[in-house]
Amino acid sequence: MKTLNIIPLPYAYEELEPVISRKIMELHHDKHYVAYVNGANAALEKPEKNREVMRDFSFNYNGAKLHELFFANLIKASENNMPTGNILEAINSNFVSFDNFKKEFSQAAVSVEGSGWAVLWKDEENNLMIGQLEKHNLLGMNGMKPILVLDVWEHAYYLDYLNDRKTFVDNFWKIINWNDVEKRYL
Repeated sequence: MKTLNIIPLPYAYEELEPVISRKIMELHHDKHYVAYVNGANAALEKPEKNREVMRDFSFNYNGAKLHELFFANLIKASENNMPTGNILEAINSNFVSFDNFKKEFSQAAVSVEGSGWAVLWKDEENNLMIGQLEKHNLLGMNGMKPILVLDVWEHAYYLDYLNDRKTFVDNFWKIINWNDVEKRYL
């Protein structure tokens, strides 16, 4: 398997302010994400294929890939940030309305037990489903592809929001890059 490369952010560290501070983005990208990339690459270099190496590889590889998706899913904050086009049609078709989708996704994010992710999955027939990932050992399942993710590990929000995950989740809706989500949906 090919080693992973560190992918730079597609925007400046401070571009997501006031929703996510420059300091969090520096730590999130340059420390946490880089550690997952390096951990996955280190696991690949170990010649033995024991359970610990596979667990380390899975944890770090999926951590790196989920962070890459998370960073790509973000854009400069906008108060009226709404999806349009095909992704809005799909959301309305699968969740009755955007407001229902927003409520369900937010609830999934707020209620992740411990550290993890809220995920909008698409299946092979382009049906959408919301789920949770605890930690990040599972990136996909049975033909499901993540197209929108929200990192709710404390490193994603604690410096800005302390233990107020709900406010972080509420503000997340201002910085979703719906063009990226739609591209992953199509």
